[in-house]
Amino acid sequence: MGKIYALFNPLSANKSGEEKANKLIGFFPGEDIDFVDITKINNYKSFIDFLESDDRIVICGGDGTINRFANEIFDLKIKNEILYYATGSGNDFLRDLEKNAEDGPVSLNEHLTNLPVVTVKGKDYRFINGIGYGIDGYCCEVGDKLRNSSAKSINYTSIAIKGLLFHYKPTNATVYVDGQKYEFKKVWIAPTMVGRFYGGGMMPAPKQNRNDRCDHVSLSLLYGSGKLKTLMMFPSLFKGEHVKYKNHVAIFTGKNITVEFDRPVALQIDGETILDVSSYEVKLGVHAKI
Repeated sequence: MGKIYALFNPLSANKSGEEKANKLIGFFPGEDIDFVDITKINNYKSFIDFLESDDRIVICGGDGTINRFANEIFDLKIKNEILYYATGSGNDFLRDLEKNAEDGPVSLNEHLTNLPVVTVKGKDYRFINGIGYGIDGYCCEVGDKLRNSSAKSINYTSIAIKGLLFHYKPTNATVYVDGQKYEFKKVWIAPTMVGRFYGGGMMPAPKQNRNDRCDHVSLSLLYGSGKLKTLMMFPSLFKGEHVKYKNHVAIFTGKNITVEFDRPVALQIDGETILDVSSYEVKLGVHAKI
């Protein structure tokens, strides 16, 4: 067997990424592992071309690490086996595969192909889990600020509850699904999903299967409710049971989805935050302009 290149994100899991990545040694006893700081790779084509055909790549990080890797290598022809070892805090991709970090590395190659493209503020991104738009983007915005000011772990559920009660105001939304227009008042979330999970275990699109990503993605909206009603419904998102609130939940599937809010708010792509976003568009089967 060739060498294993463990590409770790030192910033994952509240900057404990390197320490967690070292646990990879236990899954490959006696094998040659080269640990590489993924944030220091400036040219992925050169890195990939350097590898021998029997070398393996292990991505060590969270969902955002997979996202950045997927966007960097999407147009490269990679002959090597690519694995993923979860060292993040949310790990929704792994959760969607019904795996745990303790199970060891999982195959990643098949999950990096045919990813949908989201266009935000004129730039294209591929994504592996979902786009969060609304209070989910707000949570990432607040989480980023807290992370920059403290080494403590971030409690996104607490941020969401405080946002629901005090800080976040819902928006009105215009939605287009494969050309069909819909309008909603008081929208709290409007994510488009490749898999079922985002936000550290929330399941806004319980029927979305990532293996269907060439055919459709799912848009889920929570809307038309006041703060207390929304707070009452919020825990059901973690089991996908919010769908029972038929007067306040709408789920669509499609190949081309656009969401427009009536004021700019934060948006997250696999946990990576973009501020002041008024709209996003998701398309399947297109080549991203990174």
